Amino acid sequence: MNFKTIRNYFNFSKDQQKGILLLFFVIIVLQLLYCAVDFSPVSKENPEKQRWLALETQIDSMELNLKNRVPKMYPFNPNFITDYKGYKLGMSVAEIDRLHAFREGNKYVNSEKEFQAVTGVSDSLLKVISPYFKFPDWVNNKQTPKFVASSNTKPDYFSKKEKVVVKDINQATQDDLMKIYGVGEAISMRILNFKESLGGFVSMEQMKDVWGLSPEVVERLKAGFKVGALSDIKKIDINNASVNELAQFPYFKYKLAREIVIYRSMNGDIKNASDLTKIKGMSIENATIIALYLDF
Repeated sequence: MNFKTIRNYFNFSKDQQKGILLLFFVIIVLQLLYCAVDFSPVSKENPEKQRWLALETQIDSMELNLKNRVPKMYPFNPNFITDYKGYKLGMSVAEIDRLHAFREGNKYVNSEKEFQAVTGVSDSLLKVISPYFKFPDWVNNKQTPKFVASSNTKPDYFSKKEKVVVKDINQATQDDLMKIYGVGEAISMRILNFKESLGGFVSMEQMKDVWGLSPEVVERLKAGFKVGALSDIKKIDINNASVNELAQFPYFKYKLAREIVIYRSMNGDIKNASDLTKIKGMSIENATIIALYLDF
């Protein structure tokens, strides 16, 4: 095939030439339209989907705020730090165990220094958590009783200088109790509530079992009150009471009540305070006092 033969293929008539030009013009117009016009399909937004997207945005915002929020610490009594609370404060397991062992002896820490001495926490940790310690009012307002110079006089245990009249603790009112220096409204109500739960006090030594009373205040109460007649106290039948009945007694928790029933089933009736001390978990120190509430 020579050049002339190829040339014959490109010989067009005028009508053909016009048609080719028109075709080129149409192609160019279509290309311009393709570039200028957006032919993507118009999507219809689902209202339900929009609500979920808006809610998801709010949730993401809340999660971000939670991550950036610093937990607020509220005042607390360090004597009642739980394992979880101690962990959150940054205390080690050994430090928490030391505090719990100290508290099992019915003892209380009453200052930051005592807390550090008992637990062994570092100075840096104590500096962080001690501003949030909240001790009872009698600790914060603790004052040394004033003594008169004469050796024949007694300490001024009462908030007001008035004649000391020893009263029956089981007949004392809240006003009577609040006359003792160091006993406020909250502690006086605590004493009365404890008395009601027991049915009455049998010994002034039970003041040691009232939470929040310092040894000094206990001595003042013992100087101002005594235990009168015990005829009104309803005694518990220790050898026949059920676990639930025993657990209602303030000195018996459910675990100890269960141990009492187990001891009865294995050893027979409990006859006296000496038998009580043989029960697992029984406080030897309080056994004599507890025995006064029991009917053997």
